[in-house]
Amino acid sequence: MILKSLTEQLILKTITGSTSVDITNLETDSREIRPGGLFVCVPGFNVDGHDYARHAIRNGAVAIVAERELPVLPGNVTHITVPDTRRILPILANTFFEDPTQRLKLIGITGTNGKTTTTHMVEKILNDAHRKTGIIGTLYMKIGDHMEKTLNTTPDTIQLQRYFHTMVTHGGAYAVLEVSSHGLDMGRVRGCDFQTVVFTNLTHDHLDFHQNMEGYRNTKELLFAQIGNSNRDMLKKAVLNADDEASSYYAKRTSAQIVTYGIRNEADVRATQIQNMREGCTFHVETPWGHGDFSLKVHGVHNVYNALAAMTTCLLEGVTLEEIRRSLHQFAGVHGRFQEIETGRRFHVVVDYAHNPGGLKATLQSAKEITSGKMICVMGCRGERDRLKRPLMADIAASYSDYVLFTTDNSFSEDPEQIMAEMLGGLTSHEAGNWEVILNRKEAIQRAVELAGDEDRIIITGRGHETRYVAGSQIESFSDEDIVLRSLLDMEQGIQMMTPEL
Repeated sequence: MILKSLTEQLILKTITGSTSVDITNLETDSREIRPGGLFVCVPGFNVDGHDYARHAIRNGAVAIVAERELPVLPGNVTHITVPDTRRILPILANTFFEDPTQRLKLIGITGTNGKTTTTHMVEKILNDAHRKTGIIGTLYMKIGDHMEKTLNTTPDTIQLQRYFHTMVTHGGAYAVLEVSSHGLDMGRVRGCDFQTVVFTNLTHDHLDFHQNMEGYRNTKELLFAQIGNSNRDMLKKAVLNADDEASSYYAKRTSAQIVTYGIRNEADVRATQIQNMREGCTFHVETPWGHGDFSLKVHGVHNVYNALAAMTTCLLEGVTLEEIRRSLHQFAGVHGRFQEIETGRRFHVVVDYAHNPGGLKATLQSAKEITSGKMICVMGCRGERDRLKRPLMADIAASYSDYVLFTTDNSFSEDPEQIMAEMLGGLTSHEAGNWEVILNRKEAIQRAVELAGDEDRIIITGRGHETRYVAGSQIESFSDEDIVLRSLLDMEQGIQMMTPEL
């Protein structure tokens, strides 16, 4: 694409050099620039892209967009200045990738918990209804057989538009996107033409970034204010959780058509007669499109909410209630979300991503309803994240479990012992007999396996699908599932060594 065409929608301060150069790639990371590239200098939290302009040029950049004049750039490199590079980035990315969300029906799902499961439910329902659908979120970008791992829940602006473009080239009709509060605050979804936005819930999390719950709530408002009714000939929709008080706030701040789902309060799509069993959940649903009985293979009331959100979204797309019922019954869950580990033993092991108070409480409540033996919880809090939630999560773990092994999560640059001290501050009302501290996560999981008896259930929370474990400068590759299976193998070998030959 010619640079002049790429920048004609921008308000430019200065241009030095030719705008007739051909741009073959667009990046904000100088390491990713290839010959013919346009490098956009974006100031970040830790580094400033302006400091890497020369590196980008060495890698082949033929044009630089910056917020200020850069000293002594080569004469064959075009230098453009703009008032705010972060704000113009979505315009550049949209233009470069040919406005892909104008050719997709884009569904955005936001909320503290439930985004990943709900997006996967929507993706399955739409694909089963023969509407080719891609998904972007915490785990990956996927459409059909094409899959790429993602680094963030909501990828950066350029990568996001690149993914949408990939979906278009693969014949996608829909895209379902997890929209995080960080992604909203940093403008990653500016310029995305959403058809439907979905709100799951708002509970305590990310206050290290948003300072307080009001700031957290207001950031998510950006998505509902953004949707409006665009020039596309269709009515935009906002799907809101009638049982979450934040929904009324968002309803007043969007011009989209509002459709609600819920359990406790009156809603357009409402579930009743909910039963949580070992095999999954059953419930009855009343909707303007009909009513029926539904069953899920996944557990917990929180997954009924996820199913209602997905159901409402897909009903609005014309999928029938029977098609949705069939797809939800077949839905096998998401890797690392209340994932049952096959142990071959008489106790149960679940790995779950719960990493905030609301998610942890929902997971433990669901597990307790289907556990006839003891509940053994392994949990920690990660470093460089919201410190206020640490004592809250420890209190929840001790309140809903028979025994807790407090351990580490990814501590990053924080002192694990300091993190633990803050967690244990939430245990003032709990006796010391039902918990212990084992800082080494592998040893804590092994201890849980050793403690488990018949019909007990081990719940290992915090990391879910993750395979990268970071403590200071040390990085290890292992999943919680790996450690469970290794612990079982060690126990089996130990028993065999202790058994005398006949």
